[in-house]
Amino acid sequence: MITNTEIATRGNQFPNHIVDFKQENDKIYFTTQNGVILQVTILRDSAVRFRYATEYVFEPDFSYAISDDVNLGYNELIVEDEIPEYVITTSKLKIYINKTNLKVQIVDMEDVILAEDELGFHWEENFDYGGNVVKMSKVCHSGESYYGMGDKASHTNLKGKRVNNWVTDSYAYGKDQEPLYKSIPFYIGLKENKAYGIFFDNSFSTYFDFAAEKRNVTSFWADGGEMNYYFFYGPKMYNVVESYTDLTGVPELPPLWALGFHQSKWSYYPEKKVKDIASKFRELNIPCDAIYLDIDYMEGFRCFTWDNKHFPNPKKMIEELEEDGFKTITMIDPGIKIDRDYWVYQQAMDNGFFCRRADGPHFKGKVWPGECKFPDFTNPKVREWWADLYKEMIADLGVSGVWNDMNEPAIMEVPSKTANLDVRHDYDGHPCSHRKAHNVYGMQMVRATYEGVKKFMFPKRPFVLTRAAYAGTQRYCATWTGDNVATWEHLWIANVQMQRMCMSGYSFVGSDIGGFAEQPNGELFARWMQLAVFHPFCRVHSSGDHGDQEPWSFGDEITDIVREFIELRYQLLPYLYTMFYNYIKEGFPMLQSLVFYDQEDHQTHFRTDEFIFGKQMLVCPVQEPNSHGRRMYFPKGNWYNYWTDELTEGGVERWVSAEIHRVPLFIKEGAMIPKYPVQQYVGEKEIEKLALDVYFKEGTENSQVYEDHQEGYDYKKGRYSLRRFKLTGKENELIIQQFKDGNFITPYNNFIITFHGLPFTIEMVELDNEEVDLNDIKLNGNNSIEVGKDFTELHIFGK
Repeated sequence: MITNTEIATRGNQFPNHIVDFKQENDKIYFTTQNGVILQVTILRDSAVRFRYATEYVFEPDFSYAISDDVNLGYNELIVEDEIPEYVITTSKLKIYINKTNLKVQIVDMEDVILAEDELGFHWEENFDYGGNVVKMSKVCHSGESYYGMGDKASHTNLKGKRVNNWVTDSYAYGKDQEPLYKSIPFYIGLKENKAYGIFFDNSFSTYFDFAAEKRNVTSFWADGGEMNYYFFYGPKMYNVVESYTDLTGVPELPPLWALGFHQSKWSYYPEKKVKDIASKFRELNIPCDAIYLDIDYMEGFRCFTWDNKHFPNPKKMIEELEEDGFKTITMIDPGIKIDRDYWVYQQAMDNGFFCRRADGPHFKGKVWPGECKFPDFTNPKVREWWADLYKEMIADLGVSGVWNDMNEPAIMEVPSKTANLDVRHDYDGHPCSHRKAHNVYGMQMVRATYEGVKKFMFPKRPFVLTRAAYAGTQRYCATWTGDNVATWEHLWIANVQMQRMCMSGYSFVGSDIGGFAEQPNGELFARWMQLAVFHPFCRVHSSGDHGDQEPWSFGDEITDIVREFIELRYQLLPYLYTMFYNYIKEGFPMLQSLVFYDQEDHQTHFRTDEFIFGKQMLVCPVQEPNSHGRRMYFPKGNWYNYWTDELTEGGVERWVSAEIHRVPLFIKEGAMIPKYPVQQYVGEKEIEKLALDVYFKEGTENSQVYEDHQEGYDYKKGRYSLRRFKLTGKENELIIQQFKDGNFITPYNNFIITFHGLPFTIEMVELDNEEVDLNDIKLNGNNSIEVGKDFTELHIFGK
C-alpha cells in the first residue's frame, strides 16, 4: 500500500499569492496560485460579502438565511491595483486585499481599523467526510468587545468565551452551557466605540472563539461548507443590527393577541382541565389570550390527531374557549409514528417524504410516540404537503396557532440527541448530509408550518412558535429559549438571552416563565413575571412534573402581584405593538442592552441586567431572593421612576427600592407612552379613549403609536394609523405636535393625556392655535386633560 504522506500531513492550508484579478459589477474576484478564489461582493457601501473557494471551484450559491427582500445598492465602488495590495473603496469603507497571502483588512474613512485577518482564511481537508473544515482568524484588538450570537446562556459580552452552533435539545441547560437550541452565527464587534458585525452563513456546526484561546485572536470555523461571511459596518450598533436584520429578514406583524399573556403546561388534559384553567383566569380577572395544548391532546402522540377520550369534541371546546376570549394553540412535532394505519405516516411513505440514511433505508428515531420517521423539510414538496396537513386543525376546528417543538430534531436514547450524520436531505435541490442540514431542519419545518397556518388562517394573521432555529427563522415565527429551570440563575439567563436574541435579529422571543423544569417558589415566580411582561413573547410553560405553575398557584399575595404586572402588559399593548412595527420597518430590536443604547459609555459594555424596552422604557429586574431593592445603572438621559415620578439623571449607578410588588421601571424623559385600558383579552373592549402618559422634558423628544385592525392584512394597504409626536418642553411651556400617517380610523375619538413631572401650574391651553376652556378639556389638577385625537399642535402654558 502506498500512503500519500504529503496529503496526510498537510494540516492547515493557506492561500498563497494572487495571480489573477477581475471585476464583474459589484463582484470582485481574486485568484491565488494554489487555487483559492476570494469573491468580494459589495451589497451596500457598509455591507460586504466575503466568499472563498478552494481548488478553483465555488459551491452552488444557496442559503436559507437570506431574505428575498434585501436592500441592495451602493453609491461608490473603486478598485485600485496598488503595491502591496488591492484596495476596494466604497463611500464608507476601504478594503485591503494583500497580494501575497490574500489577507483582508477593513478600515473606515478615518483609517480606523475595524477588522483585520490574523491568519485569515485557511482550511483543513476532512478525510472522514470529504470537503474542508474552513477557518478564519482575525486580530482581537485591545478593549474590543463582542455581542450577539443568538441563544447563548452567557454574559452579554462574549469576550473570552468560545461557543458552538449546533442546534441541540438541551434540557435543563446551565449557565455557559454549549450548544443550545439555536444557531445564529452573527456577532457584533465593538472597537474604539465603533461597531461592526460578521455573519458567518454556514449551516454546518460552527464555532466562534472570542479571544478565549489567544487573547489577541478571534476566530470562527465550520465542520464543512464554504468560508462565506458578511461584514457590516456601523459605526453604531443599531446600524449593524439593522443591516443584518435586513439581510436575514423580519416577520410580518403578529395579531395583537399574540402579544398578550399565554398559559401553557405539559400537559393540560382532559378537556375539563383546559376549561377549568380558562375559567379560573376569568374568575380571578387575570388577563390571558391563549391556552396551549401539549402532546397529550393527540391520539398516542400522533401529530394531526386528537385523543377522542380526553377531547371528544375539540371543535366545540375550541369554540367555547374562543367565546371566552381564549385562542387555542396546539403542539406539532416532526416525528411521525411508524404505523401503517396512521394516515400521515402512510401519505409520507407513499410519496417518499421521509429522510433516508446514506445507503437507502429510512432514518428512524425514538420520540414520544415511540419509533418514528422524519419528513425531509428541506424538500419543497414535503413542505407543501406538510402545510396542507394543517387544514383540518386550523380551517375546520378553529385552532389559532401552532407550536413546533422537538424540531432540532430531538431524538431520544441516542448519545448525539439527534439524527445520524449520514442522513440525506434534499436541501432545496442541493443534496447533502445531516451534517449540513441539521441546523436548518427545524427552520424548514416551521417554515412549512407557517405557510400552512397562514394559508388556512387567512384573512387573519398566523401565529407560529418554534424551539429550533437558524439565522433567518425570524421571518416565520416567534421562538422561546427551551427547557429552562426554576432557579434564580435561570432568571438571569432568561434576561441575557432575550437581550442577545433581539440584538441578533430575532425579537419575537420569550422564555418559559417560572422555569420549565423543577418548581419555583412564589417569590421567584413573581420576579420572573416582573421581567417577562417586558419580553416580546410572554408565556408560562412548565413540565407539570413538579407542581402547578398558574398565576394563582402561589397564594393570594403572589397572585395579586402577578395580576398587576400582567395587567400592566395589557395596558402597554399599544406601546408593544409600536415596538413590533419599528422592528419590522427598521430592523430595530425590541429590547436593547445598555451597550446598544449607548456604546460610547464604557460602563455599559459589561452590564447584563438593565435593558431598554422599546425605545423609552428602562427595566432592571430583581434577580436575587429576599431583595428589597438593588443597585442599577442609569444610561445617558434623565429617567422618571414609573412608580413615584422621581427623576434620576443618567450616567450613574444607584440603589433603587424594589419590594416584592415592584420592579425597577423607568421612563425616558420626554416620552409619551400610549396605554389601553386593562382587558381580560385582546378585543374584549372597544378602546374608547387612548391614554397618553407624558413625561415632561426641557428640550425635545419624539414618540410614536402604531395601530391597525389588530389582525388581518389591511395594514399592508395603508389601513393603519401611525401617530408621531414631537414634545418640546420649556420653562413654562409644553408643546406637543402630532403628525399622522395611514388611513385607518381608530375607534376612539379622544386622548386622555396625563402629565408627569410638569414643573408649572397649567394656566392656559391652546389647540391648533385656539385657546380652549379648561373645563372643556376636563383639566384634573395638573395631572390630566382630555383632547380630541386629531389635533396638530397642543400648546400648554403655565406659571
